[in-house]
Amino acid sequence: MVAAGLFAFSGFFAMFGVYAERKVSAFIQDRLGPTETGKYGVLQTLADVIKLLMKELIVPAAADKWLFMLAPAIIFIAVYMGFAAIPWSNGLAPSDLNLGLYYIFAILSIETLGILMAGWGSNNKFSILGAMRSGAQIISYEIPAGFAIISVVMIAQSLNLQTIAAQQGILSHEQSKFLGLWDVSANGGILSWNIFRAPHLIIAFVIYFIASLAESNRAPFDIPEAESELVAGFHTEFTGMRFAFVFLAEYSMMFLVSMVAVILFLGAWNTPLPNIGVVRLADWTTGTVWGVVWTVIKVLLLVGVQMWIRWTLPRLRVDQLMNLCWKVLTPLAFICMLVSGIWRLWVM
Repeated sequence: MVAAGLFAFSGFFAMFGVYAERKVSAFIQDRLGPTETGKYGVLQTLADVIKLLMKELIVPAAADKWLFMLAPAIIFIAVYMGFAAIPWSNGLAPSDLNLGLYYIFAILSIETLGILMAGWGSNNKFSILGAMRSGAQIISYEIPAGFAIISVVMIAQSLNLQTIAAQQGILSHEQSKFLGLWDVSANGGILSWNIFRAPHLIIAFVIYFIASLAESNRAPFDIPEAESELVAGFHTEFTGMRFAFVFLAEYSMMFLVSMVAVILFLGAWNTPLPNIGVVRLADWTTGTVWGVVWTVIKVLLLVGVQMWIRWTLPRLRVDQLMNLCWKVLTPLAFICMLVSGIWRLWVM
């Protein structure tokens, strides 16, 4: 039941995300976007889904048929399984794993194998080039993303996402002392979030967010799908629902990496409103339902920034992409990790 619900949510979010991105890009480029299918074009994405369902599933004659057919499923399943350990609110998670954060990034690495299978199995030079670019890009940007995540883990002393999230809520003085946290806000609110509890994590958050764009193949890191060079990259040969699964995985990945960012850095389900004297804003905006609301609002804001960046910044060259990763983000992320160790020993 939970698995079916998460699958339905992935499909719904992908439809919403495609429509929103069309409208955001139209606004940035001074266009209207979809207008004809339904009021304000809201049914355009649904019409596209129906079109994809009706399209023929073509397998190129020279393709490796098994790799070609399995690749879209593996790409999507790897991302879809990442939702298993994600908490939506206090006590509301498909699976409360002690190693939840480790599990998510272990399972997401399988997506790279699916992309390589798609490129190689297509037996198409554009697909192979796109797959090689994507593999190199994802593996490279996992390094700064990993260091940024370790920076949070060192502060929280846990890989359990529920625990990391709970530490950013309303804590009593005794709880703060027990957890060894710098008690910046016993009243809850935005000051209890990790980026304010340990300010160097603001830099770690920016590093993680940039790296997550690269891992999602989103602009300005979309060179694996560079239309002007590679037609469509690793999914050039895919049609119908195989093509749809690749894009379903991309939009699910956008939501997933944003959700991880929210849990690690931006207070997870905890409200940004504090308790101040008799005005108990944090108490009034807590609970399971409110937790889901705050989580979704924060995630959608980050997804909106991803879309804004896509239609604002130009695509990076391969050398620029690698220079940014290895010469800028990785050293900064490593420094953040060192600061977290010092912060944990001296400040907490």
